[in-house]
Amino acid sequence: MSIEQWWPKLKPSTRDWLIENNGDAVPAEVLDEIEAAGGSVASGAWWVGENGPAGFYFSDEAIDWIEAVGNGETPDNR
Repeated sequence: MSIEQWWPKLKPSTRDWLIENNGDAVPAEVLDEIEAAGGSVASGAWWVGENGPAGFYFSDEAIDWIEAVGNGETPDNR
C-alpha cells in the first residue's frame, strides 16, 4: 500500500511526529501504527528505506513527500 493510502489513517499526533522528525529513525510504536493502517515495511514499496539495527527509515522520496505534506503542499501521487 502506498503512503498516500495509509497516511490519512494515522492518528493526527502520529502524522505530526513524522513531520516534525522527518528523516529520523521511526520508533517501533509508530511503525506498528503504520502497519496497522496498511503500510507494510516488508513490501518494498517506494516509501520504504532502510530497516536495520539502527531502526526503520523512510526512503529519500518518502522524506520529500512528508516534507511537502508538512509544508501544506499536495505531493504528487506515486
